[in-house]
Amino acid sequence: MGLDNVAVHWPRTGRFYDPVAPAEFVDFGEIVDIPRISAPTAALAEHIAKTGTVRATAYTELVDLILGLENVLYATDAAVEDEDPVIDPDGCSWIAGGVEKFVAQHRPFGEPVTFESVSEVLRSLLADGRLAEQQLRWLDTRLDALRDENGNPPQWDFTCAELGVLAAFYRRCADRGFAVYADA
Repeated sequence: MGLDNVAVHWPRTGRFYDPVAPAEFVDFGEIVDIPRISAPTAALAEHIAKTGTVRATAYTELVDLILGLENVLYATDAAVEDEDPVIDPDGCSWIAGGVEKFVAQHRPFGEPVTFESVSEVLRSLLADGRLAEQQLRWLDTRLDALRDENGNPPQWDFTCAELGVLAAFYRRCADRGFAVYADA
């Protein structure tokens, strides 16, 4: 199946979260009509416009790497007493901000987002930090962990535009006070 991130009303009322009406995301459908938009970007935008949902499985490794945590889109850091895997509006804002910053930093490296370009962008971002040497070692460890048993990197094939649409989904949720339910 996979992981879906579903926009839901926050806070929960009653026993279940109520999904947000897709009409809150209908304008994402306009992205499909942009000239020269890639097929994956158009498909993501159209799916969001129709369902208020992101099929998040393909983005989990990349988002985890960008944000420096694991299983971010699975909402696994929920407190024990909060049995629901939900990303609250503040968490949505944090995800959107991290992905937006990454996309902005990636643009000088080109539109295609690959394992190699992600590595370059993250190295450039971390190299100027206070604990650059420590953070670069951490990055190398994370990048090595993403390689398969033969040392091959994941075959990511994203674009900045596609990640921009992904970030826009979480930004919309944050700005309108929605949460995201991680439905695996």
